[in-house]
Amino acid sequence: MGWKGEAAIVGAAQYKPQKYSEAPQMFHLEQVADLASQALADAGLQASDLDGLVINGPHFHEASVFVPAMAAEYLGLAVNFAEVVDLGGTTPVGMVWRAAAAIEMGLCQAVLCVIPMRMAPFGPDEDPAAMARAMRFGGHSTAYGAPEAEFDIPYGHVGQNTGYAMIAQRYAAQYGYDERAMAKIAVDQRTNAQYHPDAIFRGKPITEEDVLNSKMVADPLHVLEIVMPVAGGAAVIVASKEVAARARNRGAHVTGFGERLGYKSPSYSPDMTETPVGPAARRAFEMSGLKPSDINAAQIYDCYTITVLLSLEDAGFCPKGEGMRFVLENDLTWRGNFPVNTHGGQLSFGQAGSAGGFSQIIEAFDQIRGKAGDRQLKNCDRVFVSGTGGVMSEQGALILEGA
Repeated sequence: MGWKGEAAIVGAAQYKPQKYSEAPQMFHLEQVADLASQALADAGLQASDLDGLVINGPHFHEASVFVPAMAAEYLGLAVNFAEVVDLGGTTPVGMVWRAAAAIEMGLCQAVLCVIPMRMAPFGPDEDPAAMARAMRFGGHSTAYGAPEAEFDIPYGHVGQNTGYAMIAQRYAAQYGYDERAMAKIAVDQRTNAQYHPDAIFRGKPITEEDVLNSKMVADPLHVLEIVMPVAGGAAVIVASKEVAARARNRGAHVTGFGERLGYKSPSYSPDMTETPVGPAARRAFEMSGLKPSDINAAQIYDCYTITVLLSLEDAGFCPKGEGMRFVLENDLTWRGNFPVNTHGGQLSFGQAGSAGGFSQIIEAFDQIRGKAGDRQLKNCDRVFVSGTGGVMSEQGALILEGA
């Protein structure tokens, strides 16, 4: 049986990105309840409508196992479908398509997908300094027996910056590198952020010269090409056709999706310039029956400018090796002919950890339902959304369409 694409996002909630020092500290269970309440209110639904739950397991403060059961208990829900997704930055994309699949299979009617990413209060036995030291290797594992602990970290491949810089250098060696095209990605997205009331960089536009003159962090990546970590969190509600019919918003239907991973470290990638979003996007387009040329806007995961470039190419919006020319020849702002990350992307809206990818999904939903405010596109019925986890290692794609 083919995919019907009847399940739709009908409600959303997202904390305003804030510096960690300024955001309120809340237990993760409190955040889940708060975000759920806001998303339900946005959808015009009741908690009793929810019978599915998808949540993040890693970094959940109050538990490391049995997280869905603890959250369901706290929310007062009895659910027919529960899932933990651990795909880094593509976790939100993975959550949404899993919720839609569960609904289409008849397991449930309305699923809460939620990731809390504000800091939780520290307990009497918790040492903030020790926690900070534990994070100094980024997404790399230092556990005994981890291949990257033996073969990556000792040679300087530590954290995300070095990995993405290595990918950018390989791309440059194979296809050439125009640093002004890369700067333009950051500038166009910062322009978009000026029209989102919650963007952390609202009121701080930048120029290509600003990007190129900013600190070089890992050659060729400047600091203004690298994501801004923030405190935050987000949730969406994915509902069946029947529940969506009584929701207050125009639904964003999940008409196609794809997912791909085959390695964690780019050291083990067969080709660093060919990323997993390629096969994920091809599957999503095939399911939806659409082509890249049918898309009204692209909300592309953007932890780094090189991520955007490779995703544009591998998703089929331009040929391989021609991404920089494509960027220079097209206007990526919300006013332009090829809108990309109309909320500013994580580079300028802010990245709330693994919840950061929800900003792309929620922006797609806002554009489709016509509630994107000053940055609203005139016509937006079909949106491509991508997610990226690790160092271009776990990637997913969604096609969202308005009914």
